[in-house]
Amino acid sequence: MGALVTLELPAGSPQLDLPWIITFGPLDDDEEWEPVVCGPYERPHALALAQHVVADEDLMAVVEPLLPATSLEQIRAEIANAQDLAAQEADEIDDVLDDDADDDDDHDHDHDHDDHVVEAPSAADLKAGFARISARLTGS
Repeated sequence: MGALVTLELPAGSPQLDLPWIITFGPLDDDEEWEPVVCGPYERPHALALAQHVVADEDLMAVVEPLLPATSLEQIRAEIANAQDLAAQEADEIDDVLDDDADDDDDHDHDHDHDDHVVEAPSAADLKAGFARISARLTGS
């Protein structure tokens, strides 16, 4: 049996109405393969699908809302928030274990940089893209 991870949200939370995705990945650290992302779904459908898949498989399913950010600032704020939360969790784990953890952030990453700079899309462009995606998914 696998594991299902999701957010516990209070009734009436605005995130409940967002589209949700499921990310399936290995439950065991010994397995290495690229996670599979499925969706978007309504939250109850995402949870039901994830529960059925992990019921018979040693997989992890993470069910989470899609955050339709419409500006670079929103995206950067979400990234900063995720980084802050990860740092806080790491500090808590270090405090509990009282152990010096290896820092995996010391790896050098080579990125190919193209001289061509692409302009960030506007909020209107992104919203139009969301409408096109919705139309494709619904066959409208």
